[in-house]
Amino acid sequence: MAVPRILIVGGGYVGMYTALRLQRRLRRGEAHVTVADLDSYMTYQPFLPEAAAGNIEARHVVVPLRRVLPSCRILSGRVTSVRLDERRAEFSPHEGPRLTLDYDYLVFAAGSISRLLPIPGLAETGIGFKTVEEAIHLRNHVLGQMDVAASTPDEEVRRRALTFVFVGGGYAGVEAMAELEDMARDACTYFDGIRREDMRWVLVEATDRILPEVGADMGRWTAEELRRRGIEVRTRTLLKSAEGGRIVLDDGDEFDSDTLVWTAGVKPNPLVKSGDLPVDERDRIKADAFLRVEGTDFAFAAGDSAAVPDLTRPGQTCPPNAQHAVRQARRLADNLVATIRGERCRPYMHKNAGSVASLGLYKGVAQVYGRELRGFPAWFMHRTYHLTRMPTVNKKTRILMDWTLGLFFPREIVSLGAIQHPREEFTLAARSGS
Repeated sequence: MAVPRILIVGGGYVGMYTALRLQRRLRRGEAHVTVADLDSYMTYQPFLPEAAAGNIEARHVVVPLRRVLPSCRILSGRVTSVRLDERRAEFSPHEGPRLTLDYDYLVFAAGSISRLLPIPGLAETGIGFKTVEEAIHLRNHVLGQMDVAASTPDEEVRRRALTFVFVGGGYAGVEAMAELEDMARDACTYFDGIRREDMRWVLVEATDRILPEVGADMGRWTAEELRRRGIEVRTRTLLKSAEGGRIVLDDGDEFDSDTLVWTAGVKPNPLVKSGDLPVDERDRIKADAFLRVEGTDFAFAAGDSAAVPDLTRPGQTCPPNAQHAVRQARRLADNLVATIRGERCRPYMHKNAGSVASLGLYKGVAQVYGRELRGFPAWFMHRTYHLTRMPTVNKKTRILMDWTLGLFFPREIVSLGAIQHPREEFTLAARSGS
């Protein structure tokens, strides 16, 4: 009898944790597991704000798939279509001809991408905050803008360079802005002529509150805390235009900025519509409580791209967050193993334990099992919780070392702007020598 082939589409939370679980639970030779993703590493996104602020080395928030999944085949490239009727997926590697991947069992875990709106200038000037590359770029950019401001007497240039706009008041936007503002505040010490009061940080949120995940009261406290730090929190406000760096808000305010960070929501990966996967009105894959794709007994889905029933809240689906993704991955892997062995599957059920958010060094907010925390206790809980969830002892140790060193030494304030265009100096040298 042929050995079953398992194809995992996506190497993020769900993809990697599912593969890890399968690697532990499958007997030798019981199945062949292939993981296909654009990157050969998993990014632990809750640590991206700290990586952007320089509290954690960027390489320490990513987990190399080939190291942690030695029993799996890792393919780096883009899956372009997934078909259930033929049990086949099309794969385009970074280099070389396209491949056809046949499978017996499918795990669809392609995740989500930033949800952009048709706002003039957004696509040309904005930057997201979902990848480690974006976090590194944003850190270099903010410090680079401070370099610009400290090196010119032109007030208009300084004002534009020191204005930072974040759109989206959820976890990503609030944590990224709070951590970077905290970093920039510390960095002012080393930039002649730049005071914290010279910088303008603007958080734009379309709804009436920020951080809805931690509850209304803690969301209001967070907004007040940010305002005490000089951050403008604009709720019930929309971005109308960003053409040429000219920020136009629907409350009538207009100003120039060279920094626009877009964190206003996500949407399922477009791959969900590339084949014959059943999707709902929000383009999420329809899944049942056993994490099986609707109408199949061989395909599974979880995470941001799947509409999984929330059995703790009848009639609703599980929210797209890391807490559910990690737990869904474990149940999915167990159910997949049970399916291969002809055993009974179990439904996914998890009651949300709460939420934690970091607002900079020693500052945070949390709601855990109905209990609200703020300030240092919440910040400490945020770090402790996510450290325990970080895969591998190697990465846990490296992050802990980064934090320990941060207690004794100041953060680095170097902007490695050349990373964005590494061949620029070489090209100039070649031109001058010709």
